Formats: sequence, C-alpha cells, structure tokens
Amino acid sequence: MFNINQRAPIYDPEAVQPMRDELTFVGFQEATTPQLVEDFLGKQTDETVLVVLNSVCGCSAGSARPGVAEALQNSVIPDKLITLFAGQDRDAVDYFRQKYLPEVAPSSPFIALFKNGSAVHLMPRYKIEGRYADEIADELKQVFNNLCKTQGPSVSKEKYGQLVYAKTCGSKIPAHP
Repeated sequence: MFNINQRAPIYDPEAVQPMRDELTFVGFQEATTPQLVEDFLGKQTDETVLVVLNSVCGCSAGSARPGVAEALQNSVIPDKLITLFAGQDRDAVDYFRQKYLPEVAPSSPFIALFKNGSAVHLMPRYKIEGRYADEIADELKQVFNNLCKTQGPSVSKEKYGQLVYAKTCGSKIPAHP
C-alpha cells in the first residue's frame, strides 16, 4: 500500500538508538513506516492512541521523553502507545503529519493523543520547550484521566525504576548489565 522508507535517515541510527529505547522500554511500539502509522491510527475502534514524535533535540531528552515515561506510571493510560522518530522514520513522519495533522505546523518533539484517527489533545514543541518533565507528565496525566480508560501503569514500578540517564544526550535508557 505504501512505499517503505524511501529516504535515508538523517541521523546515525546507532547514535539515536538509546533515544528510541527510552520510549520502547516504557511500552511504545515504533511506527517506522507509513503502513504502520495507518495500522495504528486508521482504525475506528474508540481506542486512545498516544503518539510521540521523538527527536534528538534537547527538549526531547530533558522533558518530553522523561515526562511521557513518568505520565505512563499513571493509573489510567492510553490504549496504545506509538512513536515515530523525526529525521529517522522520514516517510512515516511525513505521512503522519500530512494525513493526521494537516492543519498543524510540523514540530518535534510532538506529543498527541488520538481517538478514532482524530487528535483530541496536542502538545507541540512550543508547549514542551522550557518545561520540566514533571510538568509534561502532570498535563498528560490529567489528559489520560479525562480521556482514557486503560488501567496503568504501562510498565511496573520496578521496571520504570531501571531507567537511567545516558551519558551522551541526557536521555533515559534502560540500564544495561
């Protein structure tokens, strides 16, 4: 149905892997192709889908990823969690922006909650920059409590406690033995 990643990533995949790992560690699935984006968002199932457009920028490392991870420790969370990486999953990101956010200026990081293919809460970069992770988490928890129904957390408190700061970019990644 869709072309699969016809353009090469802008960033070295090995260098950004810890940034990807931080979100997959807390339960996100990666939507690396346009088809996967459509598979997650194109169904009319009344499920809520949290989308995080990940990036290499400092506000992703300092507040967006840690804030999202903290928010997913809430007692109520979205039904599905997906992530795309700006500058990496280029075709998927372009498809996501064009089909699901046509009226919204592109930005990364970007956090959005969807229901039935429509955005019900948006948090573009300008609402992330300059905020602490706990402020991002508090806003998302409030949104989850109002719009979601799945019992949280996304991972156990013990697993969540295994997140550690990476030495390279300030990102949190799973601790390696």
